Amino acid sequence: MLGIVNGVLMFNLFYGFRFLAIGFICISAMNCSVHTPSAEKPHHTQNGFRNIHEYEEHDFWDFLRWRRERANKEIPRPESYNFPLAQNDPNFLNHNPDKKTVTWIGHATVLLQMGGYNILTDPHFSRRASPVQWAGPERVAPLGLALEDLPPIDIVVISHDHYDSLDEQTIKRLRRRPGGEKTRFYVPLGLKKWFTGRGVDQVIEMDWWDRSQDGDLEIIAVPVQHWSKRSLFSRNNTLWAGWVIASNDFRFLFVGDTGYNSLFKEIGEKLGPFDLAAIPIGAYEPRWFMARHHVNPEESVEIHKDIGSRKSVAIHWGTFILTDEPLDEPPKRLAAALQENKIPEDDFLFLQHGETVILD
Repeated sequence: MLGIVNGVLMFNLFYGFRFLAIGFICISAMNCSVHTPSAEKPHHTQNGFRNIHEYEEHDFWDFLRWRRERANKEIPRPESYNFPLAQNDPNFLNHNPDKKTVTWIGHATVLLQMGGYNILTDPHFSRRASPVQWAGPERVAPLGLALEDLPPIDIVVISHDHYDSLDEQTIKRLRRRPGGEKTRFYVPLGLKKWFTGRGVDQVIEMDWWDRSQDGDLEIIAVPVQHWSKRSLFSRNNTLWAGWVIASNDFRFLFVGDTGYNSLFKEIGEKLGPFDLAAIPIGAYEPRWFMARHHVNPEESVEIHKDIGSRKSVAIHWGTFILTDEPLDEPPKRLAAALQENKIPEDDFLFLQHGETVILD
């Protein structure tokens, strides 16, 4: 029975049930958002949003084909992995007034410190990437940094509404921290209502290419190729985005989740070059099903080049078993792609869970 439940919860990650019981039906009206389309913006539709480049939509039958093919593969089990955990220094991170640092906490969760600001990307501190904590993809590697050990968080950016990127319990816990009422959450269009419904009122909702000033930082939402769905009837009701965070001497790009296309050359031309980028390298197999919305390591290197990033850090790998490739494969393929492109490995880092790099 647990295998059936896990299969259905994997469907949730890609096709988005908001609520699930063994009876298999969800309720989602409370998560619907009001959307006013803009005829001047090609990624807006009457009911939500769409990708503006060539994009293959998959349906439930494609999902069943994937799960059927997956059953015949030898997917390594979670216990076969033993990812080393870096010895972190929460005291340093909590008393760091000026050094630029990046810490990979796991999956797409990064702590960035720049200009005295503490910034989190797609924070996920729960045991499972799932709407419930009794089933669904479980964390294979331990958290690189406990939520309780975080410094006060000034800014959180959210890429989209899938459960491995937007975790409800984590958001509530961040809000309940001392000073959590001051944390600003930057989210794509359509997601503000979800946050305010959970007691989070410092929410800035942005469309692609929108800009917002946050003290000394400029926050810019940028287009990526992905999709959204958190409930049975909410496909693409909310937008997905990458995020640029820029000061007068440092530019950071959080890519979030994406497939590869020419958008990254456009981002590089308009907003680059970048001092640092967080680029996904995992969750890419099988390609017939994943290629349009998840890059493989070779495409991750192309993004690194397109945006003109001085340094990049690999994210979205080694934490949850979501797709068919072994969890430890992405760094190996990344290293080979960097060598093929004559890019030093120090320019595109794959960190241990919890590892902090000082960027100054």
